[in-house]
Amino acid sequence: MLEVHVDKLEPNPYQPRQNLNENTLEELTLSIETHGVVQPVVVRRTDEEDVYQIIAGERRWRAARRAGLQTVPCIVQEATDEKALELALVENLQRDDLGPLETANALQHLVHEFGLTQDQLSEQLGRSRSTIANTLRLLELPQPIKQALAEERITQGHARALLALAAEPERMMALFARIEEEGLTVRETEALTREPERSDAESEAEVGESGPPAPQPTDPHIEEVKRRLRDRLGTKVTLLPRSKGGGSIHITYHDAEDLDRILSLIAPGGPRSYTTLR
Repeated sequence: MLEVHVDKLEPNPYQPRQNLNENTLEELTLSIETHGVVQPVVVRRTDEEDVYQIIAGERRWRAARRAGLQTVPCIVQEATDEKALELALVENLQRDDLGPLETANALQHLVHEFGLTQDQLSEQLGRSRSTIANTLRLLELPQPIKQALAEERITQGHARALLALAAEPERMMALFARIEEEGLTVRETEALTREPERSDAESEAEVGESGPPAPQPTDPHIEEVKRRLRDRLGTKVTLLPRSKGGGSIHITYHDAEDLDRILSLIAPGGPRSYTTLR
């Protein structure tokens, strides 16, 4: 391990992380000001003397510069472009630092740029082949849905469910709109993708036979709270107030991965003890 001047380090062009969260970067800066850089940055040599390219640890480097450090501890590895991307991807996956689209783009780069197969990716990253394939499929989604996924307005579970309608783009976009407007859960979304499409005439006939549902009185305050929680957590939230005051909040999650995502929003910092990597 050696100490490298912060100005002699350069970011990795293959860095899979596309967005650096300003809040977490500021928290890391404050931590480094107090404790220094605890975990070394992984780098590789460049053609320029004494200049190193970061393989893993770009956030630590940027935070160290903000904190006013002159040098950071580094571990030098010999790595090709392919290996550099693979190492950066593995570190971010282990730390749960990447969004699903960032992971998908990095995997696609390994496939297209370096010719790796999905089986090779599965072996090298420790993920099942089906997980690799499902993650890559996220890139097939229309841009508005990918944007919503990147902004965490919908979950990866929602996005994967919508892919079932890839051959029916209009239905896909209509269901996506319902997810955002109604706060549909992943299971509800999956169920709707399996329903046969009905014509407008059939829908109108059904309404004509039974009549529209009677409107239920709603408390505007409760509805506003539900909307805020739903927008923040990206899932269905139910408020059950009691007549004597107080009440309960029901938060819906689809699977262990979705539970981890919600925990990271409302109780960050804990271990990822609810997800089993496949």
